[in-house]
Amino acid sequence: MERVRDVRALPKAHLHLHFTGSMRPATLLELADKYGVHLPEALKGGEPPKLRATDERGWFRFQRLYDIARSCLRSPEDIRRLVREAAEEDVRDGSGWLEIQVDPTSYAPRLGGLIPALEIILDAVHTASRDTGLGIRVLVAANRMKHPLDARTLARLAVRYADRGVVGFGLSNDERRGFARDFDRAFAIARDGGLLAAPHGGELSGPASVRDCLDDLHAARVGHGVRAAEDPRLLRRLAERGVTCEVCPASNVALGVYEKPQDVPLRTLYDAGVPMALGADDPLLFGSRLADQYELARAAHGFSDTELAELARQSVQGSRAPEGVRRELLAGVDAWLREG
Repeated sequence: MERVRDVRALPKAHLHLHFTGSMRPATLLELADKYGVHLPEALKGGEPPKLRATDERGWFRFQRLYDIARSCLRSPEDIRRLVREAAEEDVRDGSGWLEIQVDPTSYAPRLGGLIPALEIILDAVHTASRDTGLGIRVLVAANRMKHPLDARTLARLAVRYADRGVVGFGLSNDERRGFARDFDRAFAIARDGGLLAAPHGGELSGPASVRDCLDDLHAARVGHGVRAAEDPRLLRRLAERGVTCEVCPASNVALGVYEKPQDVPLRTLYDAGVPMALGADDPLLFGSRLADQYELARAAHGFSDTELAELARQSVQGSRAPEGVRRELLAGVDAWLREG
């Protein structure tokens, strides 16, 4: 019988973590008190809020909670604290590389504008990386609920800061709204500037949204992508192209995409050869961080330690980590297995 190893000691990369959603609950409570922000019971009860975003009302509630939490980030020091604590949590969970996703327009009004907001975020990332030893980079994400011209502005800004820590360009929010092709020009700007294309798809909408990410946005990674499991031909396409799906099992269940952890199609994607990078998405709202996703794969889907190690390898291989960092992390994965 194979030994059960500690997943927190397994070196891995974290490729799907949203900025405000990475906040510690205790930090949110302190910042809300500092700024006199009234938090609903769902954000101060100590337990993850009950969410179900498969209908419009549920998604609105999720966004409202997220927006309230974001309103508590008002100063450069708040930003530095959030990034530092997110890095500390990732290190504790065995992450050696983090790509954190942020829409700087959401923070610009309180941080002096769009460019100052992104610079403050990137400075915080640099400091946290230096202090914790965790490699950290940024994906700038457009909001698909806003006009595509806004996305083009963000894409140009992201390219401008590619030498300061921006490695990718994403598209977030409710994928049931609008069309991926409306944002094709923004993604072309990002790709031409050397950035990774990593839009959300295949979470609240079905496999068609994943195909749109591939066809219209030329995605190299897909945020979530789990609904691709409903289309065998799409699974083959993802596997053949080596497109990594950033799968967030706990949030899939918390948002009602699947009823229980066993329903998340981790095994289907894995057996089809689709590369995956497990992610925590929004720990503040879903109550679990990176290592918990690996524990879920083990407990709910019977992944062996050898298979968990392969998931960790896929996360590293799907990242934008420099070659030296990749080699070190992959060697650490092998060592984790040998130690058993």
